Amino acid sequence: MSHFKTLDDLGDVTGKVALLRVDLNLPMKDGSATDVTRVEAAKPTILELCDKGAKVLLLAHFGRPRGQRHSTMSTSFVQGDVEEVLGKEIMFIPEVMGPVVEQAVGILRDGDIGLLDNVRFWPGEEANDPDFARGIAAIGDFYVNDAFSAAHRAHATTEGLAHLLPAYAGRAMEAELKALDAALGNPEQPVAAVVGGAKVSTKLDVLQNLVGRVQHLIIGGGMANTFLAARGVDVGQSLCEHDLAGTARTIMDEADHAGCTVHLPYDVVVAQQFAANPPSLRTCNVHEVASNEMILDIGPQAVEALGDVLKTCRTLVWNGPLGAFETEPFDAATVALAKTAAALTQDGSLTSVAGGGDTVAALAHAGVKDDFTFVSTAGGAFLEWMEGKELPGVAALNS
Repeated sequence: MSHFKTLDDLGDVTGKVALLRVDLNLPMKDGSATDVTRVEAAKPTILELCDKGAKVLLLAHFGRPRGQRHSTMSTSFVQGDVEEVLGKEIMFIPEVMGPVVEQAVGILRDGDIGLLDNVRFWPGEEANDPDFARGIAAIGDFYVNDAFSAAHRAHATTEGLAHLLPAYAGRAMEAELKALDAALGNPEQPVAAVVGGAKVSTKLDVLQNLVGRVQHLIIGGGMANTFLAARGVDVGQSLCEHDLAGTARTIMDEADHAGCTVHLPYDVVVAQQFAANPPSLRTCNVHEVASNEMILDIGPQAVEALGDVLKTCRTLVWNGPLGAFETEPFDAATVALAKTAAALTQDGSLTSVAGGGDTVAALAHAGVKDDFTFVSTAGGAFLEWMEGKELPGVAALNS
């Protein structure tokens, strides 16, 4: 387990200035946020720092302005949404350092919140420029990172500041790191991983990392077709990366050597066209896929067998759907296995950690998002963690 300080390690911070990195990169429509999950995630940390009497300055990016001011990408656009979630007024500060910010800090009372402008308006943010980081650090007394979703970026406000000020993990970051450690760092065995999604090429590093760390690797989505084809199965018109057959075979060999069982479906749901409830829909053995058919989901027998595998496991990591879950009835396998995993979690026999955009959507669709042990909303950072990579924003907190 990595060693990082949390808010429990803070002394008296009354009147001190907290530089708090949060994720406020919200999806917007007609000037307001369509989803405030990221603000909800940061809320406990923000309010705890306010309750402790700190002056809280929020650091965040919004969109990709690429180092210059952009009228439509100011964090002032999310100010109203953040105020609504927190139930508190916030002062917007149109800079990130210098006299304007110093003046604002002078006006803020203990326990008040200031929202600095988009850190990515300055080229020094993404370049992790030490002078830029020092300029921001000059106004703060300590630094808190609560944005795991940006932890795979070595930017000034995600990594640089942690070396310049006393650094702490916020509550959301702390929960994320504890859950990830329980899933792959120091998990209870046996461990199963579900890896789905359209393409093997985007998940190669994940698969190569997992075969040495889990006992059961369950492959779904379009990726499964590439593995089936590598085993000599004719997958018809299915989405398949035939050029990666050799890579798939290598991964299966590595799994064999590591004592990891790779699970591929032996019955599948096929159709002649990809559409909701197509007339040509049928379930068949993987060896019976016709040349004009495409595999769009895992079949019911395979799902039942996978459910039985999960019953023997203590830990589950899940990234990616098993079928084309956005279109009915190709959501059936994902929903069924997710419900099994959720029930086992609720029984206390399984620690289940899931992450990635599609996965969160699929679990929400199955109605079990709140029944998993932990669901990470971080996309890229969660994927890089599954690849076994060190995340700069997390590593910096370990100093």
